[in-house]
Amino acid sequence: MFITFEGIDFCGKTTQVKLLNDYLIAHGKTTKIIREPGGTEISEKIRDILLDKKNNKMTMETEFLLFSASRAQLIREKIRPYLENGFFVISDRLHDSSVAYQGFGRGIPLDQIMSVNNFAIGSTLPDLTFFIDIPVEEAERRKKNNGAPELDRIEVAKREFFENVRKGFLYLSEKEKRFRRINGLLSVENIHELILEELKKYEKDKCI
Repeated sequence: MFITFEGIDFCGKTTQVKLLNDYLIAHGKTTKIIREPGGTEISEKIRDILLDKKNNKMTMETEFLLFSASRAQLIREKIRPYLENGFFVISDRLHDSSVAYQGFGRGIPLDQIMSVNNFAIGSTLPDLTFFIDIPVEEAERRKKNNGAPELDRIEVAKREFFENVRKGFLYLSEKEKRFRRINGLLSVENIHELILEELKKYEKDKCI
């Protein structure tokens, strides 16, 4: 099974990825966590270029194509082989992020985003996508209270950018049947419980 997590920065998805992974392992599943961009030697090098604030002259087209290149390598080198070998693959972001960030956020036409996305991932679509939804105001509060790591090239973008990115995820949550929108303002435990409920419904419907 292939599960992805999406949402604006600081929504809490990475925490939920770990909790779901722990749950699946405890229930006898073989799992693999993937982060995107990244996950392979080539993709990690692309990630470094994408997130480095020194690369402030990067055009939106270059940004999108680099994300897509990293994604194409990850799909073919890691995700497909893991799925073929019976793993539950959990990815922290995938192609939906490009619809939200480079499409709605940067303004690249959606038909171009969709075309390149289809080329990059082929038929390897997630079975379920959990969209952890928080208002941008909450993301900014969490960013200020983060207190640790330095923000990357994407995270330093202005509020208007993230408002548009959130609109992109809301658009996808209405358009894509595999999307499950989860209220990210709930407690970590409650969010995890809702995710498990949705997973169990899916498994029951698909007889997994």
